Amino acid sequence: MKIMVIQGPNINMLGLREVGIYGAMKMEEIHDQMRLAASQNGVELDFFQSNFEGELVDKVQECLGIYEGIIINAAAYTHSSIALRDAIAAVALPTVEVHISNIHRREEFRQKSLLAPVCAGSIVGFGPFGYHLALMGVIQICQQVKNLKSLQQNAQN
Repeated sequence: MKIMVIQGPNINMLGLREVGIYGAMKMEEIHDQMRLAASQNGVELDFFQSNFEGELVDKVQECLGIYEGIIINAAAYTHSSIALRDAIAAVALPTVEVHISNIHRREEFRQKSLLAPVCAGSIVGFGPFGYHLALMGVIQICQQVKNLKSLQQNAQN
């Protein structure tokens, strides 16, 4: 099973920016922890980070046919990117949105996710551990999809 982890703007600055909100863990450290959990579950992870909306849209589209699922922290684009929302809907891969902070306890403009309605689920407010929860969620959803397809194929035979 292959899963793509997509990180949006300023996630590359974790550990340096607003430590009181996002914590001291750096993006690379989060990715290292995710790699460990993925290897323990027989999952291959790839990572992509960009500060540019179009690059994030392109990466979501490139996932089609290569990855079984997506984990995305679109950061500020969560609240503004219809293009990213449309890309996630178009590829129709199990996608879990993750946010380090609890966006529902933040400024009003951060409380609305344009992505949530086209994602399988959202993990918010658990700090860097949210990425682990998102990984376990995507693995579970992908297994369910695989099992359902298998059952459908067996029923047709």
